[in-house]
Amino acid sequence: MKLSVIIPAYNEEGRLPKTLREIDEYLKKQDYQSEIVVVSDGSKDRTAEVVKEITLEIKNLQLIENKENHGKGYAVRQGMLEAKGDYRLFTDADNSTSIDQVEKMWPYFDQGYDVVIGSRDVKGAILDPPQSRWRRLLGDIFRFFSHVICGTWGILDTQCGFKGFTKKATLDIFPKNKIDGFAFDPEVLVIAKKSGYKIKEIPILWKNDPESKVKFKNMVKMGLGLLRIRWNTLSRKYKNLPLAEP
Repeated sequence: MKLSVIIPAYNEEGRLPKTLREIDEYLKKQDYQSEIVVVSDGSKDRTAEVVKEITLEIKNLQLIENKENHGKGYAVRQGMLEAKGDYRLFTDADNSTSIDQVEKMWPYFDQGYDVVIGSRDVKGAILDPPQSRWRRLLGDIFRFFSHVICGTWGILDTQCGFKGFTKKATLDIFPKNKIDGFAFDPEVLVIAKKSGYKIKEIPILWKNDPESKVKFKNMVKMGLGLLRIRWNTLSRKYKNLPLAEP
C-alpha cells in the first residue's frame, strides 16, 4: 500500500460523495495501491450512511465511525494511525485541494523529506477565488502567534488541510498529539520539528469554499490551543513517548 488518503468528516453528507468520487477517479489511474479512509467524527447527519453506500462503488474506501464528536485533530490522528500506506495524506472533505496536488509531494519524499505540507502562502500557490481580507487578516494573526508561541518559524501556512507524512513519521508523531481540535495542525508540525523530521512546504491550488466551518470562534479556540502546545512543550509532554509499532 503506497498511499492512504484520510478524510476527517463532520456532517458532510452533502459534499463528501463528490469528493470521494473525484479522489477515487484519480487514484484508479495511478500505478500504485491506495486506500481512502473516512473518519466520520460523531456526525449527526447521514455522513456515515453515505460513505457505506459509496463503498459499493469504491472498493478501497473504508469508514471509521465515531458515535461521539471529538474534534478534527482526533479524527485525523485516528485515521492516520489506522491507515496502512507507506505515505499518508490527510485532506479536507470539501476537496479545497484536489488530490492530484499529491504529485508535487513525491519528488520531496524521494529527496528524504518526512513531512510535505500544502501551503496557500508560499510562492507559486494559487487561491481560487482569493480569500476575503478579513480571512487573510485572521490567518496572518494566527500565523504570527503560532510562530511566537509555538516556534513554527519558517512555516508560512500551518493550517492548510493537505499534509503528507511517511509511515515512519506518522507512527512517531501522531501518538504524541494531545490536541483534538483545530490547533492540532501546528502541534503536529511542532512535534515533527522537535523530532528532527525534515519538513517541506509546497505551493498548492486551493479553492476557497464559502461554507468553510472555520469561523472566528474557531480562531479563538485555536489561539487557546497554541497556548496549550506551548505549555506541553515547556512541560516536556511531547518527550520520551514510545515510537509506535509499524
